Amino acid sequence: MGKVYLVGAGPGDPGLITVKGLRCIQEADVILYDRLVNKELLSYAKPDCDLIYCGKLPNYHFMKQETINSFLVKHAQKGKVVTRLKGGDPFVFGRGGEEAETLAKNRIAFEVVPGITSGIAAPAYAGIPVTHRNIASSFAVVTGHRKKGDEEELKWDSLAKGIDTLAIYMGVGNLPYICEQLTKHGKSMNTPVALVQWGSFENQRTVTGTLETIVEIVRLEEIENPSMIIVGEVVRLRDELKWFEQLQEEPIELAAISGVR
Repeated sequence: MGKVYLVGAGPGDPGLITVKGLRCIQEADVILYDRLVNKELLSYAKPDCDLIYCGKLPNYHFMKQETINSFLVKHAQKGKVVTRLKGGDPFVFGRGGEEAETLAKNRIAFEVVPGITSGIAAPAYAGIPVTHRNIASSFAVVTGHRKKGDEEELKWDSLAKGIDTLAIYMGVGNLPYICEQLTKHGKSMNTPVALVQWGSFENQRTVTGTLETIVEIVRLEEIENPSMIIVGEVVRLRDELKWFEQLQEEPIELAAISGVR
């Protein structure tokens, strides 16, 4: 029997992969990778490694989750070392929990290798700390992608009144609804909002506005998925703290990290 590693690849910048995550790539016989994984990371795989793309687009799944689950089981049962490579963190809206359940039910050994989630990394690369001692003492990661018929699934009253910073995943298509619900349940229309598209990738873009103005700004700027939505007073710090736009450093050479061969 083989083994499966559920690995978080981080949000996009290949330098944000963990040392353990990189080793899982290097040692894998089979890698199943998602759309948002930086393809540069795949260059560290063995020459004979079987690379399987199983990415998802909004409203379109290249490979259904049930198929991915069955592939993990099938290859592990053949004695393979399998790395399931996901953008961000496998247990933060990455369906890693579902995959781990499948592996456990089939008595297949697995490990979870956490990754840097985009809900923290994307705003950080845009110069927005999700917490700040003087501004925000709490933050929540929230899915902005609602299932059909579950429009009230999110507890908008608690989100609007009880959390300082909201990091909303997969919410661009529902942005008007999100802004409407937050203001309806008590958030000021002047609350700052940022959208960070392709966070930590070279083509990262950031736009800012308020709950009142952001929908029109996003439309005019043609911001699409993948984007993180950040809601809260910490967004005001961007003008002072934005650093990524001026970054001119050379890329990190992953193979030079101590202990990685």
